Amino acid sequence: MTETQVPHGRLAVVFGGGGFLGRYVVRSLAQRGWRVRVACRRPNLAGHLQPLGRVGQIHAMQANLRYPDSVSAAVRGADAVVNLVGILAEGGRQNFEAVHTFGARIVAREAKAAGVVSLVHVSAIGADAESDSLYARTKAAGEAAVREHFPEAVIVRPSILFGPEDDFFNRFAAMARVAPALPLIGGGHTKFQPVYAADVGEAIVNAIETGKRAITYEFGGPEVATFRQLLEFILRETDRKRLLLSLPFPAARGVAFGTEIANKLTFGLLPSMMMLTRDQVALLQHDNVVSDAARAEGRTIEALGVTPDSYESIVPAYLWRFRPTGQFGQKGDPKSASDVSVGP
Repeated sequence: MTETQVPHGRLAVVFGGGGFLGRYVVRSLAQRGWRVRVACRRPNLAGHLQPLGRVGQIHAMQANLRYPDSVSAAVRGADAVVNLVGILAEGGRQNFEAVHTFGARIVAREAKAAGVVSLVHVSAIGADAESDSLYARTKAAGEAAVREHFPEAVIVRPSILFGPEDDFFNRFAAMARVAPALPLIGGGHTKFQPVYAADVGEAIVNAIETGKRAITYEFGGPEVATFRQLLEFILRETDRKRLLLSLPFPAARGVAFGTEIANKLTFGLLPSMMMLTRDQVALLQHDNVVSDAARAEGRTIEALGVTPDSYESIVPAYLWRFRPTGQFGQKGDPKSASDVSVGP
């Protein structure tokens, strides 16, 4: 029997495997014959992962990074561990410090204690101990904690991720469906390098299987685009005409403060597509692209054997549902006249 046929092969534990990026990491591991233990807070919500592997190959178990004993139990017997846990905005006990720093430390410490061979920790481009953004500072602190407890770990810093379940293209496409204008925070000049989640999942598994150690990679797609260019792309693909409203950073911080208050007053019921935080505004003041140093030193997704797909080749396949006439409409179709046009 080959390894892909043996149910007792290598074991990988994926923390946060039930999330957006997690499903692609789990799928890539399963396709290569790994047994996958998905460690998440709510394993009952990870049923969508089962069809990604053979019967019994993927198993979800309860684990919470705030409780070291649950992490220790999750990594027991593992050959590889992948930590994908992260949040974009704080809520309740799920704050940046607890998730990005304390959680990263616990996973690295317990993985080392369990004799795990490979650890991949997913951080983010922009992680910086000196950043104005708490998100970026705690990401950097999490990386430092991982290096302290598991020095040979591989750290992955992706730019914004895209895929059918993403929170960027889908968010603004949904917003364009109901709002007369889209905000160009900081004038829309911030640069991004969107990278396909499936490519990131494949590269992470490549890093594990090729035995990479103590490297910090930066993952970006083949195209760099400004915030304005990405919103214009979304409007073209969804056949919407909306005003792009320039919002200087000071004004954006004021708007963000207002949405934070509104979210608290509604007990977290403010639609996510309308939510903006001051920390996110701080992040947008810096480009989110692969650094020159990472390219020069071969610390990119291409160095792990993956040729990334462009967002222009993937995103239209799932944005059609936001068109006025759905999948049956064509871009520029005059039958979409029910859409209200308020600007170029």
